Amino acid sequence: MAISYKPQLRIEDFRDLTEQIRFQSAEGKIWLSEQRMLLMDLSALAAFRRELVNTMGVERAKGFFLRLGYQSGLRDSELARKLRPHCSELDIFLAGPQLHSLKGMVKAVPLEIEIDQENGNFYGEVEWIDSFEVEICQTELGQMSEPACWALLGYACAYTSSFMGREVIFREVSCRGCGDERCVIVGKPAEQWDDAEDFSRYFKADPIVEELYNLQAQVNSLRSSLEKQEGQYYGIGQSPSYNKVCKMIDKAAQGRVSVLLLGETGVGKEVIARSVHLRSERAEKPFIAVNCAAIPPDLIEAELFGVEKGAYTGANQSRAGRFERANGGTIFLDEVVELTARAQATLLRVLQEGELERVGDSQTRKIDVRIIAATNESLEEAVNEGRFRADLFYRLNVFPVKIPPLRERLEDLPLLVEHFLNKFHSEYDKRTMGLSDKALELCMRYPWPGNIRELENVIERGVILTDNNDTISQDYLFAAPPAESLDSPAQRLDDGGNISSAADGSPGHWSTDILDSQISLDDVEATLIQKAMQQANNNVSGAARLLGLTRPALAYRLKKLGLEA
Repeated sequence: MAISYKPQLRIEDFRDLTEQIRFQSAEGKIWLSEQRMLLMDLSALAAFRRELVNTMGVERAKGFFLRLGYQSGLRDSELARKLRPHCSELDIFLAGPQLHSLKGMVKAVPLEIEIDQENGNFYGEVEWIDSFEVEICQTELGQMSEPACWALLGYACAYTSSFMGREVIFREVSCRGCGDERCVIVGKPAEQWDDAEDFSRYFKADPIVEELYNLQAQVNSLRSSLEKQEGQYYGIGQSPSYNKVCKMIDKAAQGRVSVLLLGETGVGKEVIARSVHLRSERAEKPFIAVNCAAIPPDLIEAELFGVEKGAYTGANQSRAGRFERANGGTIFLDEVVELTARAQATLLRVLQEGELERVGDSQTRKIDVRIIAATNESLEEAVNEGRFRADLFYRLNVFPVKIPPLRERLEDLPLLVEHFLNKFHSEYDKRTMGLSDKALELCMRYPWPGNIRELENVIERGVILTDNNDTISQDYLFAAPPAESLDSPAQRLDDGGNISSAADGSPGHWSTDILDSQISLDDVEATLIQKAMQQANNNVSGAARLLGLTRPALAYRLKKLGLEA
């Protein structure tokens, strides 16, 4: 049977509930029937809510308080049936709004209640007066953009759902927390709400820790990806000579000019070429790298400029060359000096006219490609020897950049070592303690004829041979000790190291000459430092390398001598 009621709550209606409150101050406990209660400052709860909103965001904080109120509503529904076992269903139900008021959370005034237990129908309208959550908004959070009585709403949903034995959802149709004149809630069975499914998600546990773990995993993955790509912008280095190269590349990157990269093998010419591309307006277009020395001379034209079907034996189908694949982007021609005479002629046409013809084809194709060329030998000498076209050299040599070898930028070596250690630790799923001091000293004295590529291979070997959590020793870096490192500097200054001659013209040891001349140790040190600074063009880092000192140690000695560091 349906019960329709528009009640007014009176104080005597609360008497059976207020009698359940007991204060046991000596024990530090407050009881409501068998539920332990708390008296808490509203300002403390307000500060907690503000911090939760700031930390988790509004949506997560809303879900948290809705679930908090939901748990309280479930317990109060159980309490209401226990305290009013012989009362009508309506009186049992009204215990919920009464308990809300009794706890000081809100003055709940039922406006209309319709209960049909038999058929499972329910409709309720309740006005909330002086909601504690509205007060929190007014003092801590300011006016909200949507209803703010989250915990109270969760309580109403749980209490009524438990009472009716089916899911009942209350929604706050107006709220003073978001600027309305009063707070009013409406409740009815879940299926009568269009957004019931979306709203019900608030009552499902949503542990933020899982999302944090997922985000952390994504961050770690991105960090790993970035570490693998580290160096794509100019590689690794902060030495003056390398910084000079980077500044030159900065100026060239934004234009369309062809760039010619010069330097020994293994200095990182492709890394620099990719940096030019990534910092240019063509960064979103293809970057195609070609090692001209690795392509057979009779196939290089077809590989670079494409081929038409039937152009030669084995050309079974037409295909685009590397230049067409790089259209709109950048092509990097490493070891450009190895191009055949015909390929050089075609490349010159591409540079001058911006067009090419595939091998065996008469059709001209427009092409827009930026060319970055590289070589480890002198193109001028190749021109003089007749191996390279002079006109092509002049077109490529518009913006030449000399990349210094590793031995001329040894201050960058520790950074490069750290980069390659991180790379190979990830690849081989192990973690070493890095290079030992002797191993690093060996690296700093070694001339590195293979430059950065050789260093990468040496570090990979060291990581493979070294156990987890062990230091990479010098024995693990090289298959055989480098010749330059067999003897210490002191051993190389033996009696066979005749640096000067005696007064009579016979060979003599340099130390004897100094002692016979009564030159003090301080004078020797000052002379060596001044000579090193002259050879290094007053570059302190360069002079320190010549003297086998750290930069700070040399700077201290310069200051001591009254020379500017």
